[in-house]
Amino acid sequence: MEPRSLRARLPVGTLATRAVGWVGAETAALAGTPPAAVDAEAVTVAYTSERWFRWEGQPGIGFAPLSGFFRTRDGWVRTHANYPHHERALRRALGLLDAPQDGDDPNRVGARLRALPTREAVEIITREGGLCVEVRREDPETDERLRASPLATVRRMADSPLEATVADASAPLRGVRVLDLTRVIAGPVATRTLALLGADVLRVDSPRIPEIAVQHLDTGHGKRSTLLDLDADADRRRFDGLLATADIVVLGYRPDALSRLGLEPRALCARHPGMIVARLSAWGAAGGRGFDSLVQAASGIAWIESADGRTPGALPAQALDHTAGYALAAAVLTALRRRGEVGGSWLVETSLRRVAAELLGMPRDAGGDLAEPVDPDRFLQHFTVGGHDVVTAGPAVAYAGAPTGFRPPQPWGSSAPVWLPR
Repeated sequence: MEPRSLRARLPVGTLATRAVGWVGAETAALAGTPPAAVDAEAVTVAYTSERWFRWEGQPGIGFAPLSGFFRTRDGWVRTHANYPHHERALRRALGLLDAPQDGDDPNRVGARLRALPTREAVEIITREGGLCVEVRREDPETDERLRASPLATVRRMADSPLEATVADASAPLRGVRVLDLTRVIAGPVATRTLALLGADVLRVDSPRIPEIAVQHLDTGHGKRSTLLDLDADADRRRFDGLLATADIVVLGYRPDALSRLGLEPRALCARHPGMIVARLSAWGAAGGRGFDSLVQAASGIAWIESADGRTPGALPAQALDHTAGYALAAAVLTALRRRGEVGGSWLVETSLRRVAAELLGMPRDAGGDLAEPVDPDRFLQHFTVGGHDVVTAGPAVAYAGAPTGFRPPQPWGSSAPVWLPR
């Protein structure tokens, strides 16, 4: 049954309304308009957007069969295999690369994992390029240390002249160019929010790494999408041309990948005066690959949300992803406002693990303020994309004069690698 609320043991509803409210407050401050109250039901639908997505009347695809909780010899692990290359890595690590892909897949994976100690299972899957974490109990000391820093940090990195953002309340970011190098949910939610506010957002993906079409459309509203291979000289020149006139760059790649591509955030701030660089990660600046479900498992959330105390559970939404996305967007708006006041290049950062620490440090109740079921219909939008009927959740951001709907999403890789005229 599809959850129609954010009821949980942890106060997910409170976290969600605060994150969306932060975006509205920062937008109002930037645009010089009054703030507005957040609609709790709109937030619930936005945070569970993948559940309401429809393509020609058919629902989107949820977690893949090999993404989930599995017992080991001495505990539990959580795997993530939604992308084909991660599924292949998992199979390869467990000696199942040539096994048939059928309904018994989870049973075969489960049998292999039950024979392994937890630490060994995580190590061999990770070594092969797969995604697997130990399901752990919460660590209050680590969470407290993480909460010593803001949910999203905003730091001035270099000097540059003042650059004010001036536009009407319905599109306060009109003329602002955003280069989007993110995938999955959190980063795309951040850039979708900036697009809602009028920014020209161009998402850049490698043609060699496939994207889940439904996932892209669910977070692609108002953005254009282009494919560039940054290891190919011609495409790299095109990318560098885009970078040279971007106002904001949003990064979701791992630190080693950013360094290899010459996109290390501090270096970008130094090379491009006035640029705002926003970086999102799973575990923090020094961490590796990760997804919302893995961070829930590794941070202790999965055991807190267990239904019986013996089997791990999960939040009723990808709440770490969505919250990180809204927090990153709000912090970018803060940086834009400060750039207009004091100039400078700015670095904005947050992580899914930092969001988890925020949630784990909040007073716990029976579900916060979004525990009641909602009827999603009045918060859904209908589009025609490439000749197909598409239904998605609408926006939840609120301030005086806010747009009441998203612009349509565009198919993955359907746009030219150029900026629109300012």
